[in-house]
Amino acid sequence: MSIPSIVPAWRQGSVATAGTAPDGTRMDTVELLVRDLDVMTAYYQDAVTLDVLDQSGANATLGRGGVPIMVLRQERDLPGADPRGAGLYHTAIVFEDERRLAASLASMAQRVPETYTGSADHLVSEAFYFTDPEGNGVELYRDRPREEWTVRPDGTVAMASEYLDPNQFLRQWHDPEASDAGPSAAIGHVHLQVGDLVSARQFYVDTLGFDVTAQLGDSALFVSAGGYHHHIGMNTWRSAGAAPRASTLGLGDVRILVPTRSDVEALADRLRFHSIPTADDGATLRFADPWNTRLAVSPETVG
Repeated sequence: MSIPSIVPAWRQGSVATAGTAPDGTRMDTVELLVRDLDVMTAYYQDAVTLDVLDQSGANATLGRGGVPIMVLRQERDLPGADPRGAGLYHTAIVFEDERRLAASLASMAQRVPETYTGSADHLVSEAFYFTDPEGNGVELYRDRPREEWTVRPDGTVAMASEYLDPNQFLRQWHDPEASDAGPSAAIGHVHLQVGDLVSARQFYVDTLGFDVTAQLGDSALFVSAGGYHHHIGMNTWRSAGAAPRASTLGLGDVRILVPTRSDVEALADRLRFHSIPTADDGATLRFADPWNTRLAVSPETVG
């Protein structure tokens, strides 16, 4: 049996790359463990402008156009995340175009301006940064067309952090009358805090098979499949030397979609070869990175 892909048309497409991670790999939902479900749901619904797709008991799923983006799970008894520990640096939500990004940015400015932490033109994208009410980083961005990216002969992608004026962006692109129908947003990438880049590269590149798209000395590493600028970022800016994570609020798991069940099985083989414990229920392969950040890989199609 085949199930239809829920990835929006504007997020489809890849180019052949060298890594063993399939070129059709993409990020799925991000789960956050939260203390106050009502406050956090309101933030992502009312300020970020996601829709509540499902809410029952201690869980809420938010997204756009029926496509899940965030899963919030209430865990009242867990301690708060260590800001200098391994875990989430930010969840990055990519919008279809400048106008949809501007609509979310305007909402954030009107409702939660105190959570804004900065902005940057990364050459491949334009990004705005926030911190949610429980301290989780949030990036809202839009990609520039791939033909505008600079890809070097070694396959790395030119990225930078140049000045980006949020007020000028809003003046240029915010249109209160613009339609926001359809999926129009998705998880673009996830940025993690790790203890060191040597171990991060061994796990995410040598074992999982992602391609390196950029590296900033010994402090940040960016990897992807299919030629995207990055699906996963890792840095040691606040977390150098961090030990494996304990159970805390913050990041629950990072979910990844690959094209087929065969791709999941090939990954399971690589993880077993490297003696990394896994759990596979036939639908999703679950495992953890060296800092106990949990990952879950599922196929776009089954059967």
